[in-house]
Amino acid sequence: MAEPMNLVRGTVDILILNAVSGTTRHGYDVVSWIREASDDALNVDDGALYTSLHRMEKRGWLDAEWGVSPRGRRAKYYRLTDAGRKQLERGESHWLRYAEAVSKIFAARRAQEA
Repeated sequence: MAEPMNLVRGTVDILILNAVSGTTRHGYDVVSWIREASDDALNVDDGALYTSLHRMEKRGWLDAEWGVSPRGRRAKYYRLTDAGRKQLERGESHWLRYAEAVSKIFAARRAQEA
């Protein structure tokens, strides 16, 4: 299995917003979901995760409340706010345009080599 890829700067927030879209998740569950959804290609380390969660909570993109995890531990559960949903939509649009542009650059190089 390939090692997880380093995350491109600016992707952690959008990945977390996507992970909590439509549900509530605690930190470990967010990391697990991102890893599973990317077939183990992406991993968010704890420092980046909690820094991002706290920043997005302060910005009003996430609401949080304390609960109990499935393992019986106290955990903070995060959910998307309306402002967070708008940020997710903007971020998704940006990353899809970015990925398309990078793909075009690779295709242009392949065309030149042909």
